[in-house]
Amino acid sequence: MTIISQNRVPDALPDFRNLGTQMRILLAVNLAILMMSLACSDSFREVANIFTNFSIVVQPAMLAAMLLLAAVNQPLHQQSYTRGVILVMCGTAVLSAIAAMALGDREIRSGERIMRAMIYGSVSSGVLLNYFYLRNRALSPALAEARLQALQARIRPHFLFNSLNAVLSMIRSKPRVAERALEDLADLFRVVMADNNQLSSLKRELELASNYLAIEQLRLGERLQIEWHIDKAPLQAKIPPLVLQPLLENAVYHGIEPCETPGIISVNAYRSRNEVHLDIRNPFAPDDGKHHAGNKMAMGNIRERLALFFDAEASLTTTVGSNYYQVHIVLPYRE
Repeated sequence: MTIISQNRVPDALPDFRNLGTQMRILLAVNLAILMMSLACSDSFREVANIFTNFSIVVQPAMLAAMLLLAAVNQPLHQQSYTRGVILVMCGTAVLSAIAAMALGDREIRSGERIMRAMIYGSVSSGVLLNYFYLRNRALSPALAEARLQALQARIRPHFLFNSLNAVLSMIRSKPRVAERALEDLADLFRVVMADNNQLSSLKRELELASNYLAIEQLRLGERLQIEWHIDKAPLQAKIPPLVLQPLLENAVYHGIEPCETPGIISVNAYRSRNEVHLDIRNPFAPDDGKHHAGNKMAMGNIRERLALFFDAEASLTTTVGSNYYQVHIVLPYRE
C-alpha cells in the first residue's frame, strides 16, 4: 500500500507567466488599493480621488514587477524557494521605490514616503506569495491524495482480476501476447503507485494509455476498438501524470462495457498555437439502471491537478451527444 505523503507538491514559486497568476495579482492589488482608499476617506465621494492617487504609484510598480517576474520566471524557479521569495520581495521593493520617485509629487519623493513605498511593495509581495503558497497546499493536501487512492483501491482489484484472467486464458495458446500483457500491466501499476507530483511528457502518457487499452482489449476483444489521432501530437509537451488513463478507464467502463455491439474510443491529441488539446470520445447510451453511473471522483481529481499545475490556463470540459460522450482538455504548451 502506498504511504500517503503529507507534502505532495514541493514548495515552489507561482508561474509568473501564467494568466491565472497574473489575474489574481491584479485583482488582489486593486482590492487592497480600494480597501486603503475606503479606510483613508471621510466620505464615499473621496474614495475615487484617493484610489486614483494610490493607483498612480502602485499600478506602474505592479505592472513593472509583473513584467520583470515573467521575464525572469525560469531563473527564479531554479533557485531555492526561500531564496526565490527573498529575490521577489526585494525586487518589488526596489520597483516600488523607483515608482515613488518617478511618479510621486514632492511629498511622495521624500525619504520617508519612498521608504514607506518600499515597505508596502515588499510586504504586499510577501502576502501574495504566501497566498499562492497556501493555495498550492490547498490543491494538494493529503486528503485529496487519500481520495484518489481510495478510488484507485476500488478500481484496481476489479481491473487486476479481469486482466489476470485474460492473461491466464492465453498463456498456453499465445505466450508472447500474455508476456507482453504482463509487462504492460506491471508498467501501468508502477506508474500508478508512484508519487506523481511532477509533470510528465505527453509521449509517456500516450504510451501508458496505449498499454492500458491493450490490456483491456485482451478482455473485451473486438468489442473495444481504438482510433488514434496523434500524428500532430506535441510529444514533448508537459502534462500532469495519469490524466489520460483514468479518462480512458471511464470510457471503457461507461462506454464500451454496457454496449453489446463493438464501440470505438477515439483519442485525439494536437497542438494549436500555444495550447495542447486532448480529446477522448466514447460511445454513450442513456442510463438503463443496470450500469453503475460512477461518482465523478476521477474527473474531479483531474480538474484539481490541472488547476494545481496550470491554474486558469487549463480546462476540462465534457460534452454529451446523442450517442457519444467527449472529454476535452486544454493545456498551455510547455516543453
